[in-house]
Amino acid sequence: MDTLRVSCPWDARQTHESLAPHLLEECYEALEALEGGDPAALRNELGDVMLQVVFHARIAAEATDGTGYTIDDVAEGIVAKLIRRHPHVFADVIVSGPEEVKRNWDAIKAAERAEAGDRSASVLDTVPFGQPALTLAAQLQRRAERAGAPAELASLPPGAAAADAAAGRDAAAGKDAAAGRDAAAGKDAAAGRDAAAGKDTAAGRDAAAAENGAGGSQAVSDIGAELFALVARAREAGLDPELELRAAARSYRDRVRAWERSGRLGGA
Repeated sequence: MDTLRVSCPWDARQTHESLAPHLLEECYEALEALEGGDPAALRNELGDVMLQVVFHARIAAEATDGTGYTIDDVAEGIVAKLIRRHPHVFADVIVSGPEEVKRNWDAIKAAERAEAGDRSASVLDTVPFGQPALTLAAQLQRRAERAGAPAELASLPPGAAAADAAAGRDAAAGKDAAAGRDAAAGKDAAAGRDAAAGKDTAAGRDAAAAENGAGGSQAVSDIGAELFALVARAREAGLDPELELRAAARSYRDRVRAWERSGRLGGA
């Protein structure tokens, strides 16, 4: 990569921003290879993803303002994080199973934010809003659920859905929507969204069936059909389903943050 950065005119002119679509595309292609059950293809696609990481790190190493880092710094950072967040492996903490591992991970992450002085941080702050809307909604709900947020926060009060969507539509058409379009703009955007959501793959169906017990596959199939029908309803109404769901996701994020603030004020 050092040689390419100096000797190849295309590689030499790339920036973090110009490479962003390629990073996204390579991730989607890796997901497609995983779905296809082809180990050789997955190996190749993972190599392409790794190339993007190396490329970004090489660009970062050229920074002269003190913000630079190398691929070694990236590797050291993830190693340190894994050790820090696995005290049941690298320290003396005892866990009862995977669920306690997840709870400990979230608690350690919250402690890290507090140590950094960000005591007002939300559990949703690190959820990337650039991802496709369906994956975004699922991740927001998972994070909030693990933090103990009431399930009813996921349901809008009567009449609020339209107001929230209208209020958020302008914002959705700006920064968030642009990020959402970038996130959906891989080589096969529709397949990428399905793969990211884990709802339209054999692996996703099998996992859901195992979790839901008998009839799980049929339940997932029905849910998929309902989601597809909702897309048709939105189109018939002249609405963009991606933007509508992103607006609803932002509204949910705001309700969770309000719940978090009320808890902090109540405990003060």
